[in-house]
Amino acid sequence: MRVAAYNDQDVPLGLYISVPFCRTKCSYCNFASDVFSKGAYENYVARVVEDIAASRATVSEVGGEFDEQVDSIYLGGGTPSILEGSQLRRIFAAARAEFEVSPEAEITVECAPGTLTDLLIDTLLRAGVNRVSLGVQSFVDQEAQSVARAHKRSTVLEEIARLRQSGLRNISIDLIAGLPYQTEKTWSFSLDEVFALGVPHVSVYMLEVDEDSRLGRELMAGGARYHAHFVPDEAATADFYTRACETLDAGGVKQYEISNFARSRVEVPGNGSHNPSPGTWESRHNLKYWTRQPYLGFGVDAHSMMRALPKADGPRAIRFATPDSLDAYMKRGSRTVTTVGRYAAIEESLFLGLRLNRGVEIDSLQAEFGSALDPYNSAIESCVRDGLIARRGGNIHLTARGRLLSNEAFSRFLLGENAESCL
Repeated sequence: MRVAAYNDQDVPLGLYISVPFCRTKCSYCNFASDVFSKGAYENYVARVVEDIAASRATVSEVGGEFDEQVDSIYLGGGTPSILEGSQLRRIFAAARAEFEVSPEAEITVECAPGTLTDLLIDTLLRAGVNRVSLGVQSFVDQEAQSVARAHKRSTVLEEIARLRQSGLRNISIDLIAGLPYQTEKTWSFSLDEVFALGVPHVSVYMLEVDEDSRLGRELMAGGARYHAHFVPDEAATADFYTRACETLDAGGVKQYEISNFARSRVEVPGNGSHNPSPGTWESRHNLKYWTRQPYLGFGVDAHSMMRALPKADGPRAIRFATPDSLDAYMKRGSRTVTTVGRYAAIEESLFLGLRLNRGVEIDSLQAEFGSALDPYNSAIESCVRDGLIARRGGNIHLTARGRLLSNEAFSRFLLGENAESCL
């Protein structure tokens, strides 16, 4: 896959649309989503549709360069699949009215197992959806239910079968390492199910422990609520993640990013018009984030990055985000806007590019940024010495240890205002 430089003018946009509604709030969740009455859905959809229609004005207001060409749309959440079919159709219609959506665009909707009725699947297909991401988290019912997931393993199997029967085969599933009650045996069972199902894409996340989730707060406090006393320790969770990397790779589901794995160049039987780019199963939309391609976000806590309008010594890009609460978003709270200068662009290129297994081509960065890259060489060398990064020709990439300690590696590149003084 070609990785475009951010300043390439022919790179289409990605669109991200946030749906912050859930049937239940998972105890591990630290996203801007929650349980709301269905009455809130309609007003929210109307607001999102309004924002999509105002895209050109919004980008101009923040100093960005608008582009109407789109090759990926991603509905995330929350649980977009709990919206009514008519509401989903309005969102997609608004996007197609404002943007030139490529016929080959990757169009993804995140769905919670247990929400995929035949009517919803038909609605998704008619809207052009060709990729579904299922929040499975675990194929062991006890583990899923311990964190308030509302489905069982049998539900997942049934819904994947119905998606395939409908002709939609570009299916991704999420798994979480470190859930309550998880053991080596049960984790191996979940990985075995991945191969039994033959899905083309898998995301594996390690349980995050922070104050932004109920389970995280309970773990930090040393309490027992939310089954916190049955959560594996950090070492076990890291071992589960490592085992997933090794097992999936050996089975042909290759890691291409810290948390993402895909079957590469695999023709899936029955692949048809609902599956663009047959044989390419890496997430096109998420690759935009990691390779710093432009994208626009709509809805609660939605982030955007656009090229900045050309100016002498001006910023290279503009990042902006909507409020991170439903109430503030609906009251039209102000967005946050950040300009991305050359040093910030270098830092992003390093810590985002290093998320990918293929890593970062230093020669390409040198050609783009020249001597401005020099202050970061010592950080690269320190990561190499500590076994977090390895060199491969003119390329640097995270080691297996570096993927486990990625935040430590990335933090070394955050020089900020000190970068210029290092020259």
